[in-house]
Amino acid sequence: MKRTQIQLPDWLFAAARDVAEEKEISLAELVRRGLEYMLAVTPRAGDQVAKWQLPQPHSLESNDPFIAPDWREQVHTDRLRVAEDNEQYGTDPES
Repeated sequence: MKRTQIQLPDWLFAAARDVAEEKEISLAELVRRGLEYMLAVTPRAGDQVAKWQLPQPHSLESNDPFIAPDWREQVHTDRLRVAEDNEQYGTDPES
């Protein structure tokens, strides 16, 4: 373990000391944890950060809702299922 010195403004030192006392740890431990956290969440220049890409679309199988022979039943059961999932089914939505 290396020993080092850092300079902190008075307000930052006082705030850090108070947090360390609340958590019942030393100021050095608080600083170590803070540095470990910052290193974990901050990407470094040499790290390969994957570029965000649009997710692959899901197949919707068909755009025609009337292609199934029992489409009328499906329409009504889908509405009932959605209404049953919603806890406000059967109540006045404006109340």
